[in-house]
Amino acid sequence: MGAMTPTSTEPVLPTRDDPVVRAGSELVGGPAGRRIRFVPNRWWTPVRVLVLLAVVCFALGIMQKKPCYDGGWFSGTTQYSHACYSDMPHLYINRGLADGKIPYFQETGDKDMKFLEYPVITGGVMTFAATLSRAAGDITGGDLQDEQLWFVMINALIMMACAVVTVIAVKGTSGRRPWDAAMVACAPALALNGLINWDLVAVALTAVAMWSWARRNVVVAGVLIGLATAAKLYPVLLLAPLFLLCLRSGRMVAFAKTAAAATASWLVVNLPVMLDFDGGLHIREGWKLFYTFSQDRPADYGSIWLIIQQRDGRPLEHLNTYVTLGLVLCCLAIAALSMYAPRRPRFAQLVFLIVAAFILTNKVYSPQYVLWLIPLAVLARPRWRDFLIWQACEVTYFIGVWMYIASFSGKGLSQNAYHVVILLHLLGTAYICLVVVRDILRPDRDPVRADGGDDPSGGVLDRAPDVFVPNSVLARAQG
Repeated sequence: MGAMTPTSTEPVLPTRDDPVVRAGSELVGGPAGRRIRFVPNRWWTPVRVLVLLAVVCFALGIMQKKPCYDGGWFSGTTQYSHACYSDMPHLYINRGLADGKIPYFQETGDKDMKFLEYPVITGGVMTFAATLSRAAGDITGGDLQDEQLWFVMINALIMMACAVVTVIAVKGTSGRRPWDAAMVACAPALALNGLINWDLVAVALTAVAMWSWARRNVVVAGVLIGLATAAKLYPVLLLAPLFLLCLRSGRMVAFAKTAAAATASWLVVNLPVMLDFDGGLHIREGWKLFYTFSQDRPADYGSIWLIIQQRDGRPLEHLNTYVTLGLVLCCLAIAALSMYAPRRPRFAQLVFLIVAAFILTNKVYSPQYVLWLIPLAVLARPRWRDFLIWQACEVTYFIGVWMYIASFSGKGLSQNAYHVVILLHLLGTAYICLVVVRDILRPDRDPVRADGGDDPSGGVLDRAPDVFVPNSVLARAQG
């Protein structure tokens, strides 16, 4: 691939570029005309509009949880029948946060989970919010239930900030396509799942890491990947596409700097918690629970393995082997695609594919995992039609999983119906994967490259020529 020059520096307008937006614009006067002028320094800049959209979307998600605010999290099946479940109020009590216990260093007091089962940055966010919640409870004279609500609301503000940061980062990574970030800001799954858990912390760090890489700040990108991995495991997967793309383009020095910075930042935040010097140097039990818990976890909600297990009527033996084999095969296919594609894939495309492969082959699919994919899907395949099809599948799964759990103690979704909902989620994600793979094999179908540009998310990879392509190497060897 030779060097390429973009045809324009003006932003891409969705009403011209996207068929769905163009059709919808007829309600407000039609697509932007050819003679439209770009006026600099307007107050309603894309960033401000996108931030407003993200805040409104997330606020709707907070309102959606309202049936649980008055004790619904602990009274019967309300949290499931009204789809307002959140881990936050439950873990505030069950992980010792209400008692001021220090995660990883002190036991939770819960017989089912001896220590906090989250990575250290997520644990730090939880501890910070719990400290503020206990202080608010003391000031207002509220009871434990009031503290729980404080805990949820404080975390809601933190998660909203993370959502805003994610939207801004996607806007920055999109280059000439700033309005693609509106898909993130308005995503139904963002509103519905943003308050279930703390995944948006890792999502925001990952989005900013990709923005930093796009701006050629390779060390900063590495630091942020390391921090994101210290909040959730999946961001470490970003290093695999970077390695493959840097290998193909001869940018291995940039990759080495990023990988070293990621390793260093991960160690900086983990080592103080990981190492226990009491009675000799060893790994702290509370720190490693996150990793052993993931390994020992059985097939659970939302996974293809749960369908197989429930159909078979017994637990799956060697489940970890199947999961590992499935992920390895997907990674090998992605590696082959990245090296043999006629044109080097975009960074965001490969990141989406590998994180989606991790989700599709995993032992569990918690509803909030969709948050990992939202910014990646927008950067990989910025088309409203495909995005809305996928989001419809995810919204259906969001409703279905809670209705299925509600059926355990009353009316709800049957097991067979829940299996259909799982398959719908899997097919929706697989659909986006297939479209992205098609765009890689047929770059002329890629919306981002339609104007002659290359890879706005690629940073040092953008417009870089290939120096290592297996087909070319093999042809030279044979010649």
